[in-house]
Amino acid sequence: MQCEVAGGTAWGEPASTVTSLAFVIAGIALWLTRGRRPDGGARPGVQAAVAVLAVLIGLGSVVQHGPSPWWNPVVHDPPLMALLALVAADGVADLTQRRLRAWWWLVPGAVCAVLAFWRPGWSAAAQGVAAAAAVGITLLRAWRRPALRRHLLPGLVLLGLGGAIGTMTRPGWPWCAPDSWLQGHAVWHVLAAVTIVVLAPALGARSLR
Repeated sequence: MQCEVAGGTAWGEPASTVTSLAFVIAGIALWLTRGRRPDGGARPGVQAAVAVLAVLIGLGSVVQHGPSPWWNPVVHDPPLMALLALVAADGVADLTQRRLRAWWWLVPGAVCAVLAFWRPGWSAAAQGVAAAAAVGITLLRAWRRPALRRHLLPGLVLLGLGGAIGTMTRPGWPWCAPDSWLQGHAVWHVLAAVTIVVLAPALGARSLR
């Protein structure tokens, strides 16, 4: 539940609906630049997967914050879960020097789709676990891979800032202002989308340093 007052139209929560498109823009930008990132030998396949997932996250978020049908978790949760799992798995693959196939994200995404349909609460809990794993592994990766820190650390800072703003503006929290045009969850959307763009060059990269 967000702080923003729903508009009672197809737009639902206007600010959160519109800013969901930041993920779509980020995904398109990443798709157009895939294969042009020499950082640590980043793999175009992983870059393409990140781009597709970013677009799907944005579209799912538009559905959730806009018309918000009962089945909105089915389109909102899986791509987010898949991206979190991809970030975590890619970090493990880099740290252990193992190969990661770009299509691996289909598995956690499919599992999350089933959970989102039958038990939305379980889907949300699974995403929380995946998010904690992704952040923890990314921190370890930043420590072990100095060459990738210029992407990993700013991405983590942006994610932390967005998460803090999103939390402080939830219903019952100090910064919640239901009638304000500036909504914390909307800010979170933009910062999370920028985070994906910042982190993307490190995803699929394999640095020996």
